[in-house]
Amino acid sequence: MKKILSLIAVAFVAMSVNAQVYVGGSVSVNAWSSQKLAGDRSETTFKILPEVGYNLNDEWAIGAVIGYESDKWALVDGVSENAFTFNPYARYTFLKSGKVSLFVDGGVDFTTASKADWNEIAVGFKPGLAVSLTDNISFVSHVGFIGWDQLNPDGDDNNISKFGLDLSGANLLFGLYFNF
Repeated sequence: MKKILSLIAVAFVAMSVNAQVYVGGSVSVNAWSSQKLAGDRSETTFKILPEVGYNLNDEWAIGAVIGYESDKWALVDGVSENAFTFNPYARYTFLKSGKVSLFVDGGVDFTTASKADWNEIAVGFKPGLAVSLTDNISFVSHVGFIGWDQLNPDGDDNNISKFGLDLSGANLLFGLYFNF
């Protein structure tokens, strides 16, 4: 019995040493406005996206983002909307060079907002870059989205579907990860 407990303890320590869990997240701010002749409108979007993941090996990881988004529109008397998002993903790291890694996340984004009563679902890929600042801290950025996206305002017959590549500033995220 003592040998079995010792073996379990050694196995647990070995798994803990090799555990590749990471936590962190990203923050995004996007603002735009138009001049008076174009309708005098503006919107500010703020996102905070905490993330947790597990490196299966040097190339593959799985993880999830559970986040919050706030939108404010100036045209409609300062109306604001809060939304929540859930994004499980699989990450493939296709290039490592020293402290720099290039990767792509493939997953499903689901976002819902209760005040305006809309849902959005996106299926696709998000390319990214990771830079190891130390053994435990990495700077991570995502640039763009390649895939399908559908916005579904509840009760409306004017759903919006998009397919393609979006490299706008609205899809630029920066974050830090802490690697265990």
